[in-house]
Amino acid sequence: MRKLNPDYLYAVRELINNCPYFRLLSMNVLELSPGHALMEAVVEEKHLQAFGFVHGGALASIIDTAAFWSAFCDLDENTGITTVDLKLNYLAPVKEGKLIARGKRIKLGKTLGLGEAEIISEDGKLIAQGTSTLIVLPGFGFAGAPELPPKFI
Repeated sequence: MRKLNPDYLYAVRELINNCPYFRLLSMNVLELSPGHALMEAVVEEKHLQAFGFVHGGALASIIDTAAFWSAFCDLDENTGITTVDLKLNYLAPVKEGKLIARGKRIKLGKTLGLGEAEIISEDGKLIAQGTSTLIVLPGFGFAGAPELPPKFI
């Protein structure tokens, strides 16, 4: 079994946490490992819709992100993925606090994968749950990224 390079994982987390969309939504990936991703987002005024709750689009972005990154570590080097289908259920409204998302890779094949994720509030309330179908893209790398350490050691 291949062993992930910790230097690579650190560099990838830095790269993705500083990309424009993550900064816009104040999302951060905290952990990446084979089949698993852990992330958080602190609710800010910019996340709220007209009724004062976090907008469903922000929750969808968090679900999509956690499911997506849960499959990433299992990909071959110089291979990427992108979402082709996202399904989610909004289970409770939220107005404030920290949102914690856990992503889990269900299956990753040569061309398609399936990930799932859930968002919980700081007090443990289930806010949203969803699944993401992913397409595997050989040769698909990070846009404008600096040279990264090798993915596997």
